[in-house]
Amino acid sequence: MSANLAWRLFRHEAKRGELTIILFAIMLSVAAVFSLSMFSERLQSALTAQTAAFIAADRVLDARHPVDDAWLREARQRGINTAHQVYTRSMVFAGDNMQLVSLRAPDNAYPLKGQVKVAAQPFEPGVTTEALPGPKEAWIESRLFQLMGLSIGDVLEVGTQSFQVTKVLSEVPDAGFSLFGGDPKVMIPRADLEATGVIGPGARVTYSYYFTGDSDDLDAYYEWLRPKLDREIHRWMSVEDDDSPLGRSVGRAEQYFLLASLLAIVLAAVSIAVAAQRYSQRHYDPVAIMKTLGASRGMVQRVYLLQITLITALGLLLGGLAGYLIQQGVIWAIADSVPVDLSAWHWRPLWIALFTGVICAVLFSLYPLLKLFSISPLRVLRRDMGATVSARFIQFLAAGSAILILMWAYSQNLRLSLILFLSGIVLVALLLLVTFGLIAVGRRLGQGKIGAWQLAWARIKRRAMDNSVQLISFSVTIMLLLVVLVMRNDMIQQWRDQLPQGTPNYFMINITDAQLPTLEQHFAAQNVSLDTFYPVVRARFVAINGEQVRTDVRKEGEEENQRGRDGLGREANLTWSDTLQYENRITQGVWWSERPDDAPSGVSVEARAAERMDIKLGDVLTFNVGSEVVDVTVSSIREVNWQTMQPNFFFVLEPQAMADFLPTYMTSFHLPSDRKPQITELMRPFGNVTLFDVDARINQLRNIVDQVSMAVEFILVLVLAAGSLVLIAQVQASMDERQQELAILRTLGAKGGLIRGSVLVEFLIIGAVAGLMAALANELTLYLLQTQIFQMAGSVHWQYWLVAPLVGAGVVGLLGAAGCWRLLTLNTSTLLRKMV
Repeated sequence: MSANLAWRLFRHEAKRGELTIILFAIMLSVAAVFSLSMFSERLQSALTAQTAAFIAADRVLDARHPVDDAWLREARQRGINTAHQVYTRSMVFAGDNMQLVSLRAPDNAYPLKGQVKVAAQPFEPGVTTEALPGPKEAWIESRLFQLMGLSIGDVLEVGTQSFQVTKVLSEVPDAGFSLFGGDPKVMIPRADLEATGVIGPGARVTYSYYFTGDSDDLDAYYEWLRPKLDREIHRWMSVEDDDSPLGRSVGRAEQYFLLASLLAIVLAAVSIAVAAQRYSQRHYDPVAIMKTLGASRGMVQRVYLLQITLITALGLLLGGLAGYLIQQGVIWAIADSVPVDLSAWHWRPLWIALFTGVICAVLFSLYPLLKLFSISPLRVLRRDMGATVSARFIQFLAAGSAILILMWAYSQNLRLSLILFLSGIVLVALLLLVTFGLIAVGRRLGQGKIGAWQLAWARIKRRAMDNSVQLISFSVTIMLLLVVLVMRNDMIQQWRDQLPQGTPNYFMINITDAQLPTLEQHFAAQNVSLDTFYPVVRARFVAINGEQVRTDVRKEGEEENQRGRDGLGREANLTWSDTLQYENRITQGVWWSERPDDAPSGVSVEARAAERMDIKLGDVLTFNVGSEVVDVTVSSIREVNWQTMQPNFFFVLEPQAMADFLPTYMTSFHLPSDRKPQITELMRPFGNVTLFDVDARINQLRNIVDQVSMAVEFILVLVLAAGSLVLIAQVQASMDERQQELAILRTLGAKGGLIRGSVLVEFLIIGAVAGLMAALANELTLYLLQTQIFQMAGSVHWQYWLVAPLVGAGVVGLLGAAGCWRLLTLNTSTLLRKMV
């Protein structure tokens, strides 16, 4: 009987539109979460596939020794493609010249992702090639031609073998983003490597194995492989592990997609809470009538629980369909700019969207349904009687639990979930205090001659509890929209700041002191602007407070306690300067200008290097510069923005510490693409100066950043749309009570202009207060997100303290006026009939 009654009521209310709001809210929750999640998953997959070109595969296994062939056979049996390359450093010879190079020997399957580019002459633009060096052929970088005076067709000696230079190696996909730390690259066939003898005993060789395939297959293969790996010998890497500017940019974009989806979940939860509250209130009378006619509490519970189940099921179905269509539309709109695979399907967004709809429908409907079930039959005679359940903590507990469970289940990131959740709690607590303040203000401002202003404040005072819920809803929504908007602005601005137009795309090192004037004059005459010159000395970091540190990478089998503290594991580039470098920030200690004149010579250490090597303020660091020993005291720790594509250093010394050393210099310059053919003539007078061409890497990075930025724009649009719909639902939730108020005011003779003005003023006040509180909570949330999640510098956004109240007042005022417009146009008799 309960099921039959529930179905009949469901059909009856569906025809009358009674279920519209709660159905719309569930649809909104599922559609918002599904569209954002699916779009994010597809976009992340596309970006990951595209950025995988920067490591030449989906996954890479680096090893210090050749791996077991069975590992590669297992990968191929799982449908995974493999390739192999050997790296080592070696001296090469051409006539009387010799040079230390980075020697690469790939097999014919390399690269699995990305492209190798070659040029006919040094420093010319490269073109893509499908081939690799043939037997006894060598492809070498442009700067090696310059360093060794080579030409195409010359012979290069590698170990005991001779190779003919046939191509200029312009670009390899896994070259990395190190601007200054690489030797010139030489590529020879893998089959010719052993004959050279350069990988004999004592050689430091890296064996790289590349893998591409389905992500699930790769993850399963890694689970099979992981027990066999030795962390001292092997390193398994994906593009997510890339700590380059590209890797960090993509990582932050993925964090942003996650954040946006989490906020969509919160917005969906708020909309369902509002809709469930209104649904419950609209059914007080039917429940009272049912109980008067003999229905038991259990029967009422079954009827309405079945209705909620039917509404939820229909909302899940329609919301899932709407979400799919929304994200398909967005993908279609950006298909020309961001390469997204439309055929890629991910089940997780669908399950999380359905889970969101169910959890929100259950937990956010719990308190309204408990109130509905507690309605007394006496309400039939006394319409002023409401629900007997008044324990609001049940509502807060259910709502809070739902939001936290959903955020954690989706993100699997407890820190991110807690930041958003606790920020929301702080905002709600502040808003409850503000509500009491508004009530007190309303008592004063609602007195005197009745006008639109007084009537609005009187309504705010009378509907204090309902207004507090409405205020919280508006504020949370505005805060979440501000978080998404400001994070988008800050993130994109930081990306674009690191690669502005005119970013240096060539770097020069090994400039002698005697060459500085001539080089500056020569470049000025060619209308090329040079950036800052940095003095550089190569040194070995050997001790901290007299305790020896490891100056190379620990070899397999060596006891850690026999090798001393961690060092850099390689030579360091030391520089010195009176001024702090661009995008460097002192976090501990002071710069030279703030130290006493008699203080010992100081050094400033990059923060992450200091943490890794356990270096603290006041420690004495020892460097070997040639045969000389330099002791310096750590006077400051610096945060360095490594994404600026500018020269940065782990150690910056006080100039007086290096007064006795003769440095070489490094600098950079920007050369437009149409002037690239001039680079040979530009560098011809300076044969000893080493030139690094990073133009291709910068263009690749800028292309990825532009694509990610466009995707972020669409994510923002989706979240803003979801937030706007929540605001509309919140305004609609108060229509029933406002209908009664308007009927009474019209009966008492209130003019239409007075009523319209009071409604508009009420929503303006609530919107302005909600905007102000949202701006305050936004600052707290952003600071925690920027510093704890996105690894960005925290900042204060003062402009939103003014903008948010104005926008809040404007948007909420317009939505309120638009939502009430139909009621405001009805005459008194029509309003009275609707109340019956």
